[in-house]
Amino acid sequence: MTNTKDTAGVIAPPPLIYLTGLLLGGVIGWFYPVMSLPNAVRYVLGGVLIAFGLGIVYLAKRKMTKAKTNIEPWKPTTAILSDGIYGHSRNPIYAALVIIYCGAALFLDLIWSLPLLIPVLFVIHFGVIKREEKYLENKFGGEYLTYRKRVRRWI
Repeated sequence: MTNTKDTAGVIAPPPLIYLTGLLLGGVIGWFYPVMSLPNAVRYVLGGVLIAFGLGIVYLAKRKMTKAKTNIEPWKPTTAILSDGIYGHSRNPIYAALVIIYCGAALFLDLIWSLPLLIPVLFVIHFGVIKREEKYLENKFGGEYLTYRKRVRRWI
């Protein structure tokens, strides 16, 4: 994702970054299988995490749609959202994707994906969030800086 005049210039779509970690964990697990949790535990815990994460994504997306701003970080941002779910986290969708990632890893028995979440988050932090923050600071100035001081990056 190249940086154009009015975008954050993120390195890749964030869901693709998370999906890469899950798939790589599946490949590693194919060659180096590890002991798994009982199916009932995996399905219930994984399903609950996935549902919870999807609920957060829904709330965040609904808020963005109502504000008529783009959800895709490679498109221009038209508004700073600072209330509702965005009053608790500056990045609720990325936090939700962590929850969904963990749920999917459990549900699909991709245990190797769990330690791979660390490099995934490294890429999200430096390749997506830091770029978005710089973009938002340049575009919205004091409005964004005030919001950034008031609300945490994750939770």
